[in-house]
Amino acid sequence: TAYEVDSIAVLEGLEAVRKRPGMYIGSVGTKGLNHLVYEIVDNSVDEHLAGFCKNIEVTLEKDGSATVADDGRGVPVGLHQKGVSAARIVYTTLHAGGKFDDSVYKTSGGLHGVGSSVVNALSEYMDVQISRDGAIHHDRYERGVPVVKLDKGLLPVIGKTKKTGTKINFLPDGEIFEKTRFREEEIKSRLHETAYLNPNLQITYQNKRAGEEETVLFHEPEGIISYVKELNSGKAPVHDPIYYKGTIDRVEVEVAFQFLDTFEENILGFCNNIFT
Repeated sequence: TAYEVDSIAVLEGLEAVRKRPGMYIGSVGTKGLNHLVYEIVDNSVDEHLAGFCKNIEVTLEKDGSATVADDGRGVPVGLHQKGVSAARIVYTTLHAGGKFDDSVYKTSGGLHGVGSSVVNALSEYMDVQISRDGAIHHDRYERGVPVVKLDKGLLPVIGKTKKTGTKINFLPDGEIFEKTRFREEEIKSRLHETAYLNPNLQITYQNKRAGEEETVLFHEPEGIISYVKELNSGKAPVHDPIYYKGTIDRVEVEVAFQFLDTFEENILGFCNNIFT
C-alpha cells in the first residue's frame, strides 16, 4: 500500500493502449470492437475530404478479420527523420501522423491522430499494403509489434502497381475484446451515414462470412438531402427538404431540414463527419 518511487509506472509504446483500451475506443464490448473499423475508415474519409480518395472498400472476411482499402495517396513510406519508414512510425507510435499539420488535412476525424496505431495495438495481427510511387509496400504487426524486417529502414516492396492507396487487414485480439465478431448491421449503418455525408464518395461493403454473404454499394449523390428524406420516410412531410451551404472563415457548413405534420424533433449534428 506504500506510495513510493517504484509505484510510478511508465508504459512504453503501444503498451498503454493494451493496458487501458477503454480510454481509446470506449469499451472492449461490441461497440469498441466495431469502432476499430470506423477508425481505419475515417482515415480514408479524411483522404477523400482532402480531394484524393473516391472509393473505399470495407470487407468482413471469412476468418473474422476486417479489411479496409482506399484509392487515396497512400501513407508516406519514405525514410522518416527517426530512421525508419514513415508508415512504420504511423502504425506504431501514438500521436504520429498527418493530422497535426493543417497543410496536409484541413479537416480530419478520429482519435486525434492515434486511430491506426490503436487498431494495431488491439489486433492479433495487422497487415498493411501501401500502393505508392509505382510499388506495393508491405508491413505486418502482431499485437502492435512489427514482424517484417526493414531494408535500410524502408518497407519491403512486394509488387508493382500503377494505383495508389492503402489497404489494411486486421484481426481483433481475443485477449482484449469480450467478443471478436463484428456487428454487421451497425457497421453498414455507419458506412451508409458516411456516404450521406460525402456525396462524391463510394463505399463498397462486402460480407464474406459463411451464411452472411452480401455486397452493398453505399453512394448518395444528393448527400444530406437524401439523409433527411430517409429519416422522414413513412412520415408526413409538409414540404420538400430545404438545403443550404456556406463558408465563413474557412469553416464550411451544410444544412438540410424538413418539417413534418407531427410534433417531433430530431436534430443530427456532425463535425468533420463525426456524429456529435
